[in-house]
Amino acid sequence: MPALLPGAMRNNALLRKIGGISQKVLTQTLKELERNGLVIREEQPGAVAHVEYRLSELGRTRSDALVTLDHWAEENAAELDAARERYDARQQTRR
Repeated sequence: MPALLPGAMRNNALLRKIGGISQKVLTQTLKELERNGLVIREEQPGAVAHVEYRLSELGRTRSDALVTLDHWAEENAAELDAARERYDARQQTRR
């Protein structure tokens, strides 16, 4: 989860940073990431108690790999788009 690379974040901050995801899906994803040892959920005490999420060491190694993959996809976006268009055109002629 590259969104957590800068450090711990509250749920709503993550929701705003990621965008395009529902609260329900984010919550499910965070629970699954926590279950797999990739994210650590920390309850923060205080006058207004809240929860923050941060990457575990294992999660940080996964995020590093995802950032590399994201960069690759950005660098090759035009070629990937062209490949999809060629594939879709071939599928249309087979119908």
